[in-house]
Amino acid sequence: MTKKFIIAISGVLLVVFILGCTKALQIKEMSSQPHVVPATAVTTIDAVEATWQPVLSAIATLAPVQGVTLGADADGIISRIAVENGSAVKAGDLLLAFDSTVEQAQLAASEARLAIVKLDRERAAELRTKDTISQAELDQANAQLKQSQADVAALRALLEKKELHAPFDGRVGIRLVNVGQFVSRGAALLPLQKLNPIYVNFTLPQRNLPQIVSGQSIEVKIDAFGDRVFKGKVTAINPQVDASSRNVSVQATIENPDEVLRSGMFAHVEVQLPADKPSIILPATAIAYASYGNSVYVIEKMKKKTKGKDGKETEEEYLGARQQFVKLGDTRGDQVAILEGVKPGEVVASAGVFKLRNGAHVQVNNEKLPANSPAPTPPNT
Repeated sequence: MTKKFIIAISGVLLVVFILGCTKALQIKEMSSQPHVVPATAVTTIDAVEATWQPVLSAIATLAPVQGVTLGADADGIISRIAVENGSAVKAGDLLLAFDSTVEQAQLAASEARLAIVKLDRERAAELRTKDTISQAELDQANAQLKQSQADVAALRALLEKKELHAPFDGRVGIRLVNVGQFVSRGAALLPLQKLNPIYVNFTLPQRNLPQIVSGQSIEVKIDAFGDRVFKGKVTAINPQVDASSRNVSVQATIENPDEVLRSGMFAHVEVQLPADKPSIILPATAIAYASYGNSVYVIEKMKKKTKGKDGKETEEEYLGARQQFVKLGDTRGDQVAILEGVKPGEVVASAGVFKLRNGAHVQVNNEKLPANSPAPTPPNT
């Protein structure tokens, strides 16, 4: 082994030793510095106190205040239809008529007989005053007069049944018969419905019965009319609870002057209840749901103690998250009512809460906020 080779090996070992010492000093210096966890990015929202109008929601069906399918009261052939399909009618208007030529002829004959019987009765009464006939003959004349009057009345009543009149104001539907058609007694002829006002029929669970009284305001929405709201009032509550479903039937009434609402429509109804006390409204994304309790994270300034290079403790201020357990109320759209746990004006993390822990260092970035609408479009399901 030559002298040059030994010098070269020594030089390499010296370089390795110097590098190792330098690296060890760097590691020692880094380990002496306090470990800082990177800040978690969150969005925030100011806790705002508001009063929600509590409601009871239900699915409803519209029904007419008065609605029938008119039927035939006698056999016969339809001779006239006096109304067009879908037209409005008043109570007493003629809707359709049956052929009554035979009954009219029978009535004319009965009226002629009645005229003769009246004359006979008058003569019998005059003769009785002169004691020309017996009282029995006068009584027979009176009986014949009453019988003839009854025959005429019966035929007139039969003729009235040959005409169908509207029993109430309303709108006729599509007729089920045509002119010249023979129909039997009781056959359906045409529908008639009164659409203004109109009923809203729905059911609620029995637990809500104490909250419902006549006169409460309701709001009705129908898919066919988008966001249009129809207002009305509760007018009747069924005194009996359904034994199979434990639901109670409720009926409300809404004005329908333009008759845009029709019987049988599907509707969403909300019964307005007395306003609750104010509560804190937050987006649902701010809630950390857990089996042991729901919570939010309040963002506030915090202090922590750190050790410097000289070993002395110093107090450092930072923005941190404080876990706060809360009591939740109603949910409406993207929002949740907080009944207890949060004070007005506190800053609450609205997104990113699943990454937080109590005392975590946070960084606020509100460039893109989560949904926070009480009536999102489309609605939450």
